[in-house]
Amino acid sequence: MADKLKVLLQYLIPQHGISILMGKVAESKNPTLKNAFAKWFIKKYGIDMSLAERENPEDYETFNDFFTRSLKPELRPIAEGDKVLVNPADGKISQRGKIEEGYIFQAKGHRFSAKTLLGGDAELARPFENGDFATIYLSPKDYHRVHMPISGKLTKMIHVPGKLFSVNPLTARNVPNLFARNERVVAMFDTEIGSVAMVLVGATIVGSIETVWEGTITPPTRDDVKVWDYQGKDIRLEKGDEMGRFKLGSTVVLLFPENTVKWEKQMKANATTVMGTPLALTN
Repeated sequence: MADKLKVLLQYLIPQHGISILMGKVAESKNPTLKNAFAKWFIKKYGIDMSLAERENPEDYETFNDFFTRSLKPELRPIAEGDKVLVNPADGKISQRGKIEEGYIFQAKGHRFSAKTLLGGDAELARPFENGDFATIYLSPKDYHRVHMPISGKLTKMIHVPGKLFSVNPLTARNVPNLFARNERVVAMFDTEIGSVAMVLVGATIVGSIETVWEGTITPPTRDDVKVWDYQGKDIRLEKGDEMGRFKLGSTVVLLFPENTVKWEKQMKANATTVMGTPLALTN
């Protein structure tokens, strides 16, 4: 009953309003507010600040600056090897496996359309119709920068407006079409294995999604899907390069074409991911 109530409340609350408010608080430069917020957060979620380049929480300009903190680079080496795909983020694999006739497994009793996830573009979704996917959940304690699993040339970005449900495991089990329902930013890359999609999914109190090539994409949110076409530009990111970040936690969904990847055996549902470590091998 308690779990059902938690999910029901998400339908009733002003999701975007709360997220905008929290985003403003998280951008405050007031030393008393931002320091107290950061120290409370560290204690509540057990964050190890010895991993951060700036270990003192008071050294950050805002809470968002703290939340998107960089780590000491030697702690996240990028796995070598031309065939090695790496984990794009610290987190946990919610699900991974085959895309079956265009549908992606979310949780028992729930799946969602790759076409809808990518903003409704059937042509964009076609390479993934029987491909592979991985859904990686970033909890509040995790490092919140997202990196490239494979080298690629950026071809398109899409901002899809939507809801802002929580993306924790409880909500994933109970809200249909969760990841294709929430607000999200889709980045498409041309790689040595073909088209690869990286989808950054927003969530409750996620104040902002950013990419390294365009900066802040949301907020503001939009009423309609917006598409950026980069075919005429040479924007290339190498494996391990940062591609984006969340200001407060969320989820990354990766889509790969059919018969192009073989998962590392330990990289299955509920497995912990560490950015830069092997996720899969290319075929």
